[in-house]
Amino acid sequence: MVNNSSKRYVRLSGIVYESLVNGPGIRRVLFSQGCRHNCPGCFNPDTHSFDGGVEYELDSLVEDIMKNPLLKGVTFSGGDPFEQADKFAYIAEKVRKAGLNVWTYTGYTYEYILENANSRAGWSELLNATDVLVDGRFEKKLHREGLRFRGSSNQRIIDVKESLKCGKVVTLNFDI
Repeated sequence: MVNNSSKRYVRLSGIVYESLVNGPGIRRVLFSQGCRHNCPGCFNPDTHSFDGGVEYELDSLVEDIMKNPLLKGVTFSGGDPFEQADKFAYIAEKVRKAGLNVWTYTGYTYEYILENANSRAGWSELLNATDVLVDGRFEKKLHREGLRFRGSSNQRIIDVKESLKCGKVVTLNFDI
């Protein structure tokens, strides 16, 4: 009899197997289930409940990602991946070892994550395993055409490695 007690699971609202709109290149997108922000006008309000979605085994997700040679990266969206940070950090560390980049979307700001990284399970690990962080709550009044890879202009596209190295936020610009 196989012992499944060592298996770990993440609750997802969905998966997009090949996306061109959630970061550069062809990407696997994992939509986290559970969000505390409840931003008015959110694109994914069905992801807010912590009880919804489906549980997926972490290693099975990683194995499936590795089977697609077209993927340039993996994007964690939501919901908010930082609500299950330890699980997303595990996936991020595995796929980065295979040469894929990781984008993480969150309603938390980079500064808030840094301030709370040592007191919240997996926050430090997820931040360190993320290449690009799109931070901040969605603000409906700040949504406009031409914004790439973010929903509203207050959200920043942050180069995490450079930001940590420099001790200040380093943003990337993808707008048209």
